[in-house]
Amino acid sequence: MEKLSGTKLQFSAASPDELSAIADALVDFCSSRKIIAFFGEMGAGKTTFIRALCAQLGVQENVSSPTFSLVNEYRSLSENPLFHFDFYRINRPEEAISIGVDEYFMSGQWCFVEWPEKILHLLPDNRVDVRIETVNNSRQITFFYV
Repeated sequence: MEKLSGTKLQFSAASPDELSAIADALVDFCSSRKIIAFFGEMGAGKTTFIRALCAQLGVQENVSSPTFSLVNEYRSLSENPLFHFDFYRINRPEEAISIGVDEYFMSGQWCFVEWPEKILHLLPDNRVDVRIETVNNSRQITFFYV
C-alpha cells in the first residue's frame, strides 16, 4: 500500500487473494460514503474486486456482473441491501434514469457502479472513485474522494 494523501490510497495486487485486504481498506476509507464508482478497462478486474468487497461486507450469495439486468441486489449478513450496477451496455444515461438510479443513490445503501463514465453527470459528488489498472502482471488499485 502506498498512501498518496489523506484523500487517496493506492495498492498493488498480484493475485485475487490479495483483494480481501484491499477491500477491507476501501470500506474503512469510505467512512460514510456509500457510493463507489469503479473505473477500468474491460477485464481490469472491477467485478472481481466488487466480489471481494461484497464478501467483506457479509454478502454470502454469488456476486456477478449485472451486465444485462443493469443492477443486482445482494443482502449482507445484517440484511441490508447492496446494489451493484453495470452500465457497460447502456447507450444513453436516460436508461439509468429509467431504472431509478437516483433513488438507489439516495437510499443510503452501498452502491457499486461499474462503467460510471456512462452516467457521470448522474453520480453524486459524495462518492469514492476506484481506478483499477493492469500494470505488468498485477493490478494497481487507487481510490480517492471526489
